[in-house]
Amino acid sequence: MIKAGVIGGAGYTGGELVRLLLNHPEVELTYVFSRSQAGKPIHFVHQDLLGETEIEFSDSFEAEVDVVFLCMGHGESSKFLEANTIKEGTKIIDLSQDYRLDDDKVYGLPELNKEAIKGADFVANPGCFATAIQLGLLPLAHNGALKEVHVSGVTGSTGAGQNPSKTTHFSWRDGNISTYKAFEHQHLAEVTKSLMQYQPWFEDRINFIPYRGNFTRGILATAYQYIEWPLEEAIRVYQEYYEDHPFTWVTTESLDLKQVVNTNKCFVSLSYHGGYLMIQTAIDNLLKGASGQAVQNMNLMFGFDETFGLRLKGTGF
Repeated sequence: MIKAGVIGGAGYTGGELVRLLLNHPEVELTYVFSRSQAGKPIHFVHQDLLGETEIEFSDSFEAEVDVVFLCMGHGESSKFLEANTIKEGTKIIDLSQDYRLDDDKVYGLPELNKEAIKGADFVANPGCFATAIQLGLLPLAHNGALKEVHVSGVTGSTGAGQNPSKTTHFSWRDGNISTYKAFEHQHLAEVTKSLMQYQPWFEDRINFIPYRGNFTRGILATAYQYIEWPLEEAIRVYQEYYEDHPFTWVTTESLDLKQVVNTNKCFVSLSYHGGYLMIQTAIDNLLKGASGQAVQNMNLMFGFDETFGLRLKGTGF
């Protein structure tokens, strides 16, 4: 049994992480740090946790823990670590984008860096769109077959955080869809870096158009590129790549987002269209794209079964 602490537990990813840790067979959740909610019971913010825990939000993190999760906004994790000292020997998993390009930290995509994660003291958890895109393209790069690729993806409103803004408020987002950060999304840098681990000569473009969806959670991403393989070869390559990764599954059936919502799974669908391979991926942005993947990384770091606490079920309807 290990002890865990969460710093920044009042947001969507923090709430998902608390739920997972409370139900993990090898974890004792010791504290949940939040200056804005300090002294209030956790269920004051995450109302479904009423009756699940007596823990209150704290503005202190001195408790002895084995692992700390940083669930703070982008730019805040680095500030927090500069201003505060985490006890030596405590492992850190950061869910912000602050350290994803830092060569001194292990990038926490298990389907890419599983062995490095096992020996890591500090893991930078991938972004949600980055996870969906990479899981669609990594087998191509692994076989040196990645070319200029076109990607579109739609994400739920929880990907923008808990505080409503002009583009996330329900009355604006409901019944609406729009693009944002076309060709320049911040996750492209980590995607490119990961793909070049396998294919360092890759210099083509990843042409990415993200969409804001009028639903709460999940990501559906569609990529396509020209390829000389027949579909059967692509299926073999993808299945071989993911055969030792328990949460990523390859299919030739079309995807629905509800297949993965409330799970830590990624489904990868392959189809062939006149010389182009189309790759669709579907994940839950708060789980496989954030907190679920963070727990998956924790399991690897502490030598637990990779799936502990993550055999979650989808909506089923």
